[in-house]
Amino acid sequence: MGTTKRRSPLTDWTVLVPVVALVALVFSWGRDLPGFAVVLVALCLAGAVLAAVHHAEVVAHRVGEPFGSLILAVAVTVIEVALIVTLMADGGDKTASLARDTVFAAVMITCNGIVGVSLLVGALRNRVAVFNPEGSGAALATVATLATLSLVLPTFTTSKPGPEFSTAQLTFAAVASLALYGLFVAVQTVRHRNYFLPVDTGRDAGRDAGRDAGRDAGRDAGRDAGRDAGRDNGRQDDHAEPPTARAALLSLGLLLVALVAVVGDAKAVSPTIETAVAKAGLPQAVVGVIIALLVLLPETLAAVRAARRDRVQTSLNLAYGSAIASIGLTIPAIALASIWLSGPLLLGLGAVHMVLLALTVVVSALTLAPGRATLLQGGVHIVVLAAYLFLAVSP
Repeated sequence: MGTTKRRSPLTDWTVLVPVVALVALVFSWGRDLPGFAVVLVALCLAGAVLAAVHHAEVVAHRVGEPFGSLILAVAVTVIEVALIVTLMADGGDKTASLARDTVFAAVMITCNGIVGVSLLVGALRNRVAVFNPEGSGAALATVATLATLSLVLPTFTTSKPGPEFSTAQLTFAAVASLALYGLFVAVQTVRHRNYFLPVDTGRDAGRDAGRDAGRDAGRDAGRDAGRDAGRDNGRQDDHAEPPTARAALLSLGLLLVALVAVVGDAKAVSPTIETAVAKAGLPQAVVGVIIALLVLLPETLAAVRAARRDRVQTSLNLAYGSAIASIGLTIPAIALASIWLSGPLLLGLGAVHMVLLALTVVVSALTLAPGRATLLQGGVHIVVLAAYLFLAVSP
């Protein structure tokens, strides 16, 4: 029997592209770019996104779930925080609401966009997308609490005029955010790790097929669906050995390089985006939405790939974990940065965005409670995201 050459988890383009994107960042940083340079940086940005997804999957394969999705969520969010602080330091009063706009955009994109697309992909593959309601519900509760404490309450507090926190209130929000984030990570990775692991879809697919086809036909369909799904899952789990520790560490380093390039290149093209937004007569908040979309591309692609492999729970881990990290790390960082940042810090949402946030929480709770979802639930989340994007452009 011939031997099969083991393919390295690192391919040439995934090593080269992050480095090229980082070089593009170095040469474009702080410069006014002509049109052709903006196109080149944008291409480097797209390549860095794809490379980040590859390296995140290598690391996730090595460490297993839910640590794999946690690594990508934290890495993206840490660099997102750095981008927000950098833009606020350079922008003055016109960026007073940038942290709020970016964090809220991240919440809406993750909780509606990533969740909705993942459910659609999972339901198209198996008719019903299956996940753990215990873990996903706990993550949603954490997102709702963090969003309310950090983005809703500032609109109603009276210590300072406008949608701002006083120093004491901002300190409390920062400490509470860090505490909740730390507690969630402990529950996800240690205390109740099994709540965040992918669900065996074979049994559930068989049961649904059996219910639709009738008791007798269902018994056969369930047996066949369970066997086939089990075989598919086995192929997905066993199709390749986990990468070596050295390869995983190299991928982790290249993942960080790629994410730095993604955020840095996004900042490099942001002046062009801001100019285009201003010429189009769109609200300034659209800039935050566009940057959030760019930064969250790696997690979106990774979530879709996981859903295609019957790992909808992994997709939900990425979505809700990113939302939790976005709020739980951004608010403390902004609170610390406000010591030297000049100008106001507007965190409170307006009435329209509060309605959209409430709708997102209610719809998400109804989606997650049964532990399974169809195309309808995925479509509802996509429509909520579309409403947010439309109202961002036409408030």
